[in-house]
Amino acid sequence: MLKFSEDHEWMLIEDGIATVGITEHAQNALGDIVFVELPEVGASYAKGDDAAVVESVKAASEVYAPLTGDITAINEDLEGEPGKVNSSPMDDGWFFKMTVSDSSELDGLMDEAGYNEFIAGLE
Repeated sequence: MLKFSEDHEWMLIEDGIATVGITEHAQNALGDIVFVELPEVGASYAKGDDAAVVESVKAASEVYAPLTGDITAINEDLEGEPGKVNSSPMDDGWFFKMTVSDSSELDGLMDEAGYNEFIAGLE
């Protein structure tokens, strides 16, 4: 199941684990990504907490935990190749994986069609 937040994160939920990254729209707005700071594996976050940082030539931006849960994995490739966020934001450019502690939080997230409507309203 693919979901999106208003903070421009995407989540691919499989077997109670959410793989999290930023959307194509977000990476386009940021420009060339030059640095990514990832959370610690095992760290716990509440929905909306700052979980990671992404820096581009234009700005630095927080990546928020879109759900409550524990970090189970990080994409260590981004530490040496932050540009993967630009070239493949929804595949190779994922940031972290986390448990889905409260599945009711998924109800407040958008599907792809809803997210596309949301970003169209921003332009």
